[in-house]
This record gives sequence, C-alpha cells and structure tokens, in this order.
Amino acid sequence: MDGILLAWIHGRPKRQEGTMQKRYRVTLTESERIDLQKLVSVGKAAAQKLVRARILLLADQADGGPGKSDPEIVESLGCGRAHVERVRKRFVEEGLEASLNPKPSQRVYERKMDGKAEAHLIALACGAPPEGRSRWTLRLLGDQMVALEHVESLSYETVRRTLKKTNSSLG
Repeated sequence: MDGILLAWIHGRPKRQEGTMQKRYRVTLTESERIDLQKLVSVGKAAAQKLVRARILLLADQADGGPGKSDPEIVESLGCGRAHVERVRKRFVEEGLEASLNPKPSQRVYERKMDGKAEAHLIALACGAPPEGRSRWTLRLLGDQMVALEHVESLSYETVRRTLKKTNSSLG
C-alpha cells in the first residue's frame, strides 16, 4: 500500500507509450520485405500506399527488421498513431496486399429518385421555365420536384447528375 501511495505522490508514469507488447506483431518474410523496399524506392504508387509500405517496413519485428514502436513510426513518418495501428492490424488479419490498399467503401447510398421521378424531372426541365425566369436552374428544378411531391427532398447535385446521365441540357 505504501509503495502505491509513494508512486502516486512522486508522479511515476502509469504507462509508457510504445513499450508494451503489441497485439498485432508485423513479421515480414524476406520476399515481402524486398517487395516493399522496391515499392518505396521506386515511389510510383499512391501516396497512402507508400506510407502504408513504410509503416510495415518500420514495424517489422522479424530478424533483420527495425522493429520500431508506434510512437517512433509516427515521429518518423508524420502520420497518426491510429493509422499505424490499423495498418498493423490489417496486415496481421488480412495479409500484405490488403494492408497496402484501402478498404472498399461499405456504405450503401439510398436513391432519392426512381425511374418515374427521373422522367418527371426530365419532362420538367424540357418544359417552359417558371414565370419571371428565362430558364430552369438546378435549384429551381429541385424545389419544383419537391413542390410537386415527386420526392421528399432533392439537392441540386442530384438534379445535375440525373440530367447529365440522360444527356439533357438546360442551355
């Protein structure tokens, strides 16, 4: 009990960053290390891919690897600690290729307009503009679609994409 109290009074650090045993240890094979070094030295890949390759090379704890801690890697590459941890984890769980390339998006976008609403939008855009206007704008078309209750809400960007997809021109 006295030891704990003395440690608290003297302000002994509770945890030293980077000294604990890592859950995800990166151990590269010789061929993986050569491939990564070649990738980094050529430098003809996406910037994030090169950063991930450098992270793996610095984190390599196999024989001949530097085995640097996360804070050292963050300091030398100028990236975030969480990024280093994610790359380590992805390498251990999914392999070298998966750790170098970004994950594909899992997000599913709901469509605002179905084919019927798109047809109404095109017909509206081809028709006469509202009174007092010389032509339709994207925002006017979106507002009119909402006013006619074809959709609940609609951004001008969705209107633009729909008209571009159908090769309709407002000019």
